[in-house]
Amino acid sequence: MAGPAALAALQEIARSPARRVGDSGGRLLPVVSALAAVLPEAGLRRGTTVAVTGSASLLLTVLCGPSQAGAWCAVVGFAQLGLLAAAEAGVELERLVLVPAAGARWPAVAAALLDAMDVVVVRPPDRSRPADGRRLMARARERGAVLVAVGGWEGADLRVVAVERRWDGVGPGHGRVRTGNLLVEVSGRGAARRSRRVWLSGTGASPASAPDAASVRVLPVGVA
Repeated sequence: MAGPAALAALQEIARSPARRVGDSGGRLLPVVSALAAVLPEAGLRRGTTVAVTGSASLLLTVLCGPSQAGAWCAVVGFAQLGLLAAAEAGVELERLVLVPAAGARWPAVAAALLDAMDVVVVRPPDRSRPADGRRLMARARERGAVLVAVGGWEGADLRVVAVERRWDGVGPGHGRVRTGNLLVEVSGRGAARRSRRVWLSGTGASPASAPDAASVRVLPVGVA
């Protein structure tokens, strides 16, 4: 069962006033320019579900634009997500909530966060129920949040896939990795299939200092 402190923290977040950032009356969350050029609306529309596959770096790139614009983001069930990588990608850690291990309660945890966060990332367990996914998509539409699913997700409005990765800076037997780039393909409802090479920085060119762990809210929600 979820601990009392974790439940209290979730309730505190849910009571927070709604955040609205972005243009079009706050219905469109901004993304970094490379993604804006390939997404159908050049941003993330509130109330939609986006499936991201192929790269944790791509997921952080998706979070970067909304986070820097003032959006609050939450990540559920992705214990391997690195805070240093998130900071290097430009994610604002002071507006990031992590629930590394939600256990069997992950749908309820994600639903609670959708009530208060602008963007909620979920990494469902291997044996997740389609009905849970449908309920979360409905919750995102109702609350005006963006649900981002790591991996395949039935019924997603957009699918953003990293299909190829290349590194710069390494020569034959020498050199140092400076930057990485991803070839990203986007498909979705009513949107033509597109592709664009998205450059990612912060993979070794300029080492960043370790992020302040105190600036990240980590909720130990789990199953006893």
